[in-house]
Amino acid sequence: MTPPEAQLSLEDIRVAAGRLEGKLHRTPFERSVTFSQLSGRDVWLKCENLQRTGSFKIRGAMNKILSLTEAERKRGVIAASAGNHAQGVALGASLLGVRATIVMPKGAPLAKVEATRDYGAQVILYGDFYDEAYKHAQEWRDRTGAVFIHAFDDPLVIAGQGTLGLEMLEQMDPIGAFDGIVLPIGGGGLAGGLALAVKSLAPQVRIVGVQAESAPAMALSKELHTHTVVACKATIADGIAVACPGDVTFGLIERLVDEVVTVNDESIAKAVTLLLERAKLVVEGSGVVGLAALLEERAGQRGERWAALLSGGNIDISAIARIIEHGLVESGRRWEFRTTLPDHPGALQRLLSEVAQGGANIISVIHDRLRPGLSLSQAEVIIALETRDQAHIEQLKAQLVARGFGIVDV
Repeated sequence: MTPPEAQLSLEDIRVAAGRLEGKLHRTPFERSVTFSQLSGRDVWLKCENLQRTGSFKIRGAMNKILSLTEAERKRGVIAASAGNHAQGVALGASLLGVRATIVMPKGAPLAKVEATRDYGAQVILYGDFYDEAYKHAQEWRDRTGAVFIHAFDDPLVIAGQGTLGLEMLEQMDPIGAFDGIVLPIGGGGLAGGLALAVKSLAPQVRIVGVQAESAPAMALSKELHTHTVVACKATIADGIAVACPGDVTFGLIERLVDEVVTVNDESIAKAVTLLLERAKLVVEGSGVVGLAALLEERAGQRGERWAALLSGGNIDISAIARIIEHGLVESGRRWEFRTTLPDHPGALQRLLSEVAQGGANIISVIHDRLRPGLSLSQAEVIIALETRDQAHIEQLKAQLVARGFGIVDV
């Protein structure tokens, strides 16, 4: 029996590239001095967050829609998505005058929900995770006859995503002059298609997929060499929180992706923050996991040349502040501590003077004389500081302890 991944070839990806020619952006692929220094690798960023709809997903969605017959287009299309595939399907359908319905998890970022509606699709919010939305979309397909556009486990969608691999190879000088490419994996459409394109033309280039620790279905599946279903936990990388790999994608990744690793939300938040601050790039949590793996030394070796795919930039503005806070704490740029002081004039001033001498910038001070457990002669102080890095925090902590202050991290 022919395995499902055998339905795909390099020629399918080349055909997809022809269909998409002139319809999408050729996104930047540039070296980053900052991330090269931080990771110890020669890091290049492929900025697919600057693609139309803010994500690579439009490649696969549009290739699928362009492949539909006239009769299929009249039936309309249905898809399930946490956000980026939704926008790709919505825009692709709108450009061709095809009716689109998208089922999205209830917790999908509002920015992605509104953008999908703005592209002209009907949005149905259902379930807490992608897989629940997916089942509802299948029921809708069965009731209405609409054509289902899978987010990842469809040969035409995978071929469309594979055009990103061809584009990256064309932008390398010379072709294949990289030790590896690191990229996100959710259901595996991007990783499968890109790996097929790259390994067909430059088999020496390593492909490393990255998942969130809270949703490691593909990592476990590859480790165990069989489909493995997981219970996804909440993660800021919501776009790759998929509980079960697809049949086609798993076969491609098992055969062509060299390794799948995971990173935690703290590392993801740190990468989001650094991209905002140092590269002036807005990238969502699921889009930075590859770069996070390089920064955490989960992929590649020092001195090697690696491409990090920034797969999407559709981050909810309301979530940015929360992610930045996590990123600043993780990188040692923010420190909050509590201490107990004698409740008499000059005690707080002495503490603040020590902090100033240590070179930290004070963000906030909370002085509480009434907390339960304090004596009448005591006050508790909670201070939030802006610091340089983790070493600076340890230096400050040692300085304060040496001056007699009892310090407790908050």
